[in-house]
Amino acid sequence: MRVLVADDSRVMRQIVVRTLRQAGYDWDVREAPDGAAALEMVRADEPDLVLSDWNMPEMTGIELLRALRREGFDTPFAFVTSEGSPEMRQTADEAGALFLIAKPFTAETFRDAIEPVLA
Repeated sequence: MRVLVADDSRVMRQIVVRTLRQAGYDWDVREAPDGAAALEMVRADEPDLVLSDWNMPEMTGIELLRALRREGFDTPFAFVTSEGSPEMRQTADEAGALFLIAKPFTAETFRDAIEPVLA
């Protein structure tokens, strides 16, 4: 699996990558510092999964998801973000996100969200 992790915090990207590994996913992970960079990376080499923060400069996560869908990419997409309000979850779902993991999270949180998607 090739995964793109988009988050404006380098530390948070590292935490997401570490948590994926702790959950047993030893995937090929690339990192993007914001939604605009992530969009360019997907255009250049589409990954198997995008894990994105919601709030980022340049282009937010929801803007990234909508841009990908407009351009015809059906790349599996999920959010790992600091907020998980019912409204955000509904917006993410309506835009086509697979799931939304709210921080703080654990390896088990990732497994619970990812396993049904992989099945």
